[in-house]
Amino acid sequence: MGKEKMILPWCKPGGVLSIRTENLLTRLQNINLAFHFEVEQQVNGWFINFFGFNGTAGVWRIKALEDCGGWLERTTVEDMDIAVRAHLCGWKFIYLNDVKCLCELPESYEAYKKQQHRWHSGPMQLFRLCFVDVLQSKVSWVQKANLIFLFFLLRKLILPFYSFTLFCIILPLTMFLPEAQLPFWVVCYIPGLVSILNILPSPRSFPFIVPYLLFENTMSVTKFNAMVSGLFQLGSSYEWIVTKKLGRSSEADLVAMVENESAPLLENGGVQRSSSESGLAELNKLEMTKKTGRKRRNRLYRKELALAFILLTASVRSLLSAQGIHFYFLLFQGITFLVVGLDLIGEQVS
Repeated sequence: MGKEKMILPWCKPGGVLSIRTENLLTRLQNINLAFHFEVEQQVNGWFINFFGFNGTAGVWRIKALEDCGGWLERTTVEDMDIAVRAHLCGWKFIYLNDVKCLCELPESYEAYKKQQHRWHSGPMQLFRLCFVDVLQSKVSWVQKANLIFLFFLLRKLILPFYSFTLFCIILPLTMFLPEAQLPFWVVCYIPGLVSILNILPSPRSFPFIVPYLLFENTMSVTKFNAMVSGLFQLGSSYEWIVTKKLGRSSEADLVAMVENESAPLLENGGVQRSSSESGLAELNKLEMTKKTGRKRRNRLYRKELALAFILLTASVRSLLSAQGIHFYFLLFQGITFLVVGLDLIGEQVS
């Protein structure tokens, strides 16, 4: 690469098929991850030579780490932090979309909820810390606009705020205030369009477009709370909890899963077999714990249950006032909040 500042390379974590189809929760997660890797990361890599480093499957030049101040622990998204600082120092990123590595999705709502809290509070912490640095940096105004609006604000602040305020507050209130009306395109067209755009990179997930829309509106409560927590540096924004994952019985099982989905990669040496006694022992331990039949219990999530009550009450009010489309949306959204609040999605937690 000569004297050009180039970081090599970064590849996408490709979810193992049987893991991302384990339950409805992992199927819905896969939609967001497919959009993130197939659209956000690739587009930024092609046009901006920058993308948020996800902490896995990447190779960094030591010089790049030294130039941008090294690995810091000032936020809960230290991988994103170092990527932004390297970008501001003039380093370019290369994204290899054709290379895959193994990964596993959280299969319980508790683990996913905590993961999403960290993924939305951390960027807001970082936004506070590096906003002035972005404005004063020597990168182009296009790169500055991309960092501030698209990278930080759009998916981490604007969309959660829009979903939470519109569907959880404004829409239910309009059912009790006859003089207040929302345009049809605000309630239906914009959310529908956003959902379709998000699901395009994973066409096999189109049958789940309605559950995806309802679930994302439900998750907006967690994301909105995390965004406020990170933006105003509240105590919960500094919580760093390792995402719980169930693990698999053996390393051989993991490779077998990939062989069924990605045979061409194996032929070209894309997936490397390796052995680790300690890793196998840990995986076997997790699998044995899963198979012992230990009694599992559902958690109760008060915010989701409270919003379920509000939305279902608003749906009854909508039915009485003959507001058809609003009734169906409020009913199904309220049921979704109820299902999530009772921890009936994904694996239950022991």
